[in-house]
Amino acid sequence: MGYDMYDLPDEVLAFLDERHLATLTTLRPDGSPHVVAVGFTWDDDAGLARVITFAPSRKARNVAAAPAGAPARAAVSQVDGGRWLTLEGTAVVTDDPPRVAEAVRRYAERYRPPGERIDRVAIEITVDRVLGRA
Repeated sequence: MGYDMYDLPDEVLAFLDERHLATLTTLRPDGSPHVVAVGFTWDDDAGLARVITFAPSRKARNVAAAPAGAPARAAVSQVDGGRWLTLEGTAVVTDDPPRVAEAVRRYAERYRPPGERIDRVAIEITVDRVLGRA
């Protein structure tokens, strides 16, 4: 089932606030999918899903390697029994300190404070499609 991402129902927003791990799917340079377990956060006001990671991670390198003129695509999927959501959109990697700090702050609120890393980056997914059953 698809949702209007500009008017997500309360049950979807509640599910996105619950503490669950998810999978992040990015595409390798050869086009094959790379799927990894992650923690993520949802910013309903900005329409952003955020994943914190470190610069040399495969997921960050996959997003950064998108061909010029073709933005990287990514999907975050959260499952809990029969409930599931997939957030799809264009992805960027940022090392901008305020943006990374916001991603870390939100991650700490949903999960726990992450360990310190000097090479911390955030993957920001501008969501354009929400699928699922919450």
